[in-house]
Amino acid sequence: MDGVVTGRLAELVGRGGVCVLSGAGLSTESGIPDYRGPSGVLCARLPMTIAEFRGSPEARQRYWARAHIGWRRIVAARPNAGHRAVAALQQAGVLRGIITQNVDGLHQAAGARDVVELHGALDRVVCLECGARGTREALDQRLHAANPDLDWDEVAASNPDGDAELAEAQVARFRLVGCEYCGADMLKPDVVFFGENVPRPRVQGCFELLDASTSLLVLGSSLMVMSGLRFVHRAQQARIPVAIVNRGATRGDPLADIKVDAALGEVLPTLARAPA
Repeated sequence: MDGVVTGRLAELVGRGGVCVLSGAGLSTESGIPDYRGPSGVLCARLPMTIAEFRGSPEARQRYWARAHIGWRRIVAARPNAGHRAVAALQQAGVLRGIITQNVDGLHQAAGARDVVELHGALDRVVCLECGARGTREALDQRLHAANPDLDWDEVAASNPDGDAELAEAQVARFRLVGCEYCGADMLKPDVVFFGENVPRPRVQGCFELLDASTSLLVLGSSLMVMSGLRFVHRAQQARIPVAIVNRGATRGDPLADIKVDAALGEVLPTLARAPA
């Protein structure tokens, strides 16, 4: 790590009023892969789109078969040093707020409060037919009961959204369950799928949080999608300093005042220990 650059980063964070924007790279050290970073899987298979999910019973069967297995990896994941450092920075009073693009709940598991989940959370489920909501834990139990004869021990890979790779024969044998309220086969994790938009009130709330901050600290996001990059653009327009900590290049690098190319598990604990 460049000591001069990390020193500038520590100085910026030490001023307080920091808005954190975190991405999948923050959770890779917890065993959850990202899509575009060094452990990225996007090149192998594109994630499910909302149009495909809504329009095809076969697509929903494939999604839930894979997600039912991948969920075990999400549940087993534990916060890493980066998550704990963000929570420590919040407890120290230097953060204005935390916005995350992640859906794994690891910020909260590390002790962070009032986290804005930009893309939703995997531990919640919504019915696209009647709007009823429930917990992923309850759905997992129902899916397990509906598929008692399947052996899911061998899984090739898992994606950031909890979607595991399974053979087509395994998928074909998987039995779905319907909504407990209306019976429709339209249950979906309460996350923003590719092709969906983040709800406008949620985006506006994030803009207001950023506007009230003195700096934007991007952690582990390639900023390849506009849902994250727009906050960097917003900060630049408002002349709010932007710092990015990420392994590899990001789409926001040309707009950043500070860029640290290093492991978050190394950089963030150092920031959390720095004197205010």
